[in-house]
Amino acid sequence: MWYYPLSGLINGFTLTALGIFVFLKNRKALPNITYAIFCFFISFWSYSYFLWQISKTSKDAFFWCQMLMLGAIFIPAAYFHFITTVLNRYSEKRMKQLVYFAYLLAGIFLIFNFTSLMIIDIRPRLKFPFWPTAGPIYKYFLIYFAIFAIYGCYLLLKEARKTSGTKRNQFIYIFVGSVLGYIGGATNFPLWYDIEIYPVGNILSSIYVALVGYAIIRYRLMNISVAITRTGLFVVVYTLVLGLPFIFTLWAMPWLIGIIGANWWIVPLALMAALATAGPFAYIYLEKRAEAILLREQRRYQETLKQAAVGMTRIRNLDKLLNLIVHIVTRTVRIAHSGIYLFDSEKEQYQLAASRNLKDRQLPILDSKSPLITWIKNQRKPLIYEEVKQMASDERNHLFRETAAQMQALAASVIIPSFLEDRLLGFLILGDKRSRAIYTQEDLDIFWVLATQAALAIENALFILEVKAMHEQIAQAEKMATIGTMADGLSHQINNRLHALAMIAGDTLDTVALTDIENYPEETKVIFRDVKYALERIQANIVQGREIVSGLLKYSRKGEEGLAAVSIHEILEGALEMVKFKIKLSEFELLRDYPPDADRIKANLTQMQEVFFNLIDNAYDAIKERREVLREPGYKGEIKISCRTPQAGFLKIIFSDNGIGVKEADKHKVFTPFFTTKVSSRKGTGLGLFVIRRIVEELHQGRINYESEYAEGTRFTLEMPAAKG
Repeated sequence: MWYYPLSGLINGFTLTALGIFVFLKNRKALPNITYAIFCFFISFWSYSYFLWQISKTSKDAFFWCQMLMLGAIFIPAAYFHFITTVLNRYSEKRMKQLVYFAYLLAGIFLIFNFTSLMIIDIRPRLKFPFWPTAGPIYKYFLIYFAIFAIYGCYLLLKEARKTSGTKRNQFIYIFVGSVLGYIGGATNFPLWYDIEIYPVGNILSSIYVALVGYAIIRYRLMNISVAITRTGLFVVVYTLVLGLPFIFTLWAMPWLIGIIGANWWIVPLALMAALATAGPFAYIYLEKRAEAILLREQRRYQETLKQAAVGMTRIRNLDKLLNLIVHIVTRTVRIAHSGIYLFDSEKEQYQLAASRNLKDRQLPILDSKSPLITWIKNQRKPLIYEEVKQMASDERNHLFRETAAQMQALAASVIIPSFLEDRLLGFLILGDKRSRAIYTQEDLDIFWVLATQAALAIENALFILEVKAMHEQIAQAEKMATIGTMADGLSHQINNRLHALAMIAGDTLDTVALTDIENYPEETKVIFRDVKYALERIQANIVQGREIVSGLLKYSRKGEEGLAAVSIHEILEGALEMVKFKIKLSEFELLRDYPPDADRIKANLTQMQEVFFNLIDNAYDAIKERREVLREPGYKGEIKISCRTPQAGFLKIIFSDNGIGVKEADKHKVFTPFFTTKVSSRKGTGLGLFVIRRIVEELHQGRINYESEYAEGTRFTLEMPAAKG
């Protein structure tokens, strides 16, 4: 009969340790506090049970039965209190009233506990020397116990059916644990009424509370069927390992003594050693076989995802790649929806790039400095909504709350980040599984592999897009270079046509001027005046056309005439002569902050006009972008050109504007060939600043640097060799 006192002692130690551990895990969380209270009453019952079972007199046994009942009376109230906090329903008025009512009933039964109305006497039953006899109040205690235990289990099951993922699994764990615990504990009741059933289920109380504790402290729970199967296999295997030698000894001992004599014990000892050695291997084999059956569907889609991870690196088209990922994940894992957010370096935010089954109200963008992105970058691991929500509830940290809120806005049950070295390229959001099953650790591991491979595939696809764009820019630059090469011939041909038109217009004007129209009808005089006005406009446009051709010719020539002393004013006027045909000078204010007799620089005039042209053109684009993006009332674009007194043989020329500026992430790429920040339809080739730096530093031995703040403006400083004399 050693099992019964030992089961009480084991339960007591187990429950005390679990109660303290869960409480210390989070002292502020209400579920942890109520769980510790619940453990206290069950452990009080368990210790009293142990002391009752080892009692030597009926007086001691009666006392410890009363103590045992003291703990048992509060178990239903504490259990129901715990369930309301786990389900987050304790704040509801009706639930709180039921909890108070349960504790009130416990208090009433406590009064009767020390009278004969609860326990009449102690007398032998079955093999127990001391077992209590139920008093008239005891049956009402059993009704109270059953009502709150069953109602608590009902609430758990009801909530589990409504929820999904980790939370659902948590409720199922507690429900299964509750059922096991109450079935085990209920085996003690029949003997109170002389129904001869042994209380064999005592030890289930430890399993019960252990399952509940595991569900509280663990966010990522294994499948409940797997957990129960593993536990069952362990119990079966080690019952055989430990039990068979004893059974064999009882059955074969006389036979062994007759054959071996005094050394008969060697055979059962060898059998025990053999079984103890084989036990772990048998358990591992059975566990694998059982899990292969239970997780057959899960293993199937995990294998499909592995194959997809290997194959996706061969896809070069970015849109096709992203849509393929969400399609495979949604269909294979059978989830409600999925989506991929990719980082947009220009806007410094993560944008929805591909999705499947997402609703129209899905959040399209997420700022790169948001709490969710910060968490992902710091943790570098998959994120589960239920876990974050639970942490937000337990820790009461605003970062957890904001992260949970953003995951909810993204409709993400799970987020799988995709890193390439230290860069977060994007992340995959997953909805709930249609089966309402949880995402296991194996699932998350497979998704992590998928995300890693996706990062490489995405990087390859982005690189191909960049190369394609660069080739287009190179082609455009080559076209512009070809036009520049043809400029001399084109300008000659255009000037010939303009000269012919000028001759025709001039001759016609002379004819009109020499014609005496004094006696012509008034209607004819009006026609002559209109013709004269039209010819004069033609001549004016011919003059303007010649100026444009002359400016194009100046800009396109290589400027091989060498270096000479040139003034800032001369360079600027030449640049403006060309830039006015590309941009509207009326859209910004041009400020000249230098004296007319400012010091000259030693430079190639044509090349420096190209530098000024590009700087003004870039500043104009920045002003337009600020006007379109920020939409500031009363904003007026401004470009300022100034110069400083020469120092150490160099003259500083400063170009500043109040345009959109350059983002922090792009500052190191400003002088890189083919990089451009222009976002308008007139997007440049990305060669302007690269060419400027080459002209200033390589061809003139000067220096160029810049300062810029996004949404404030940019300032370029050119240090050019000053002309002597």
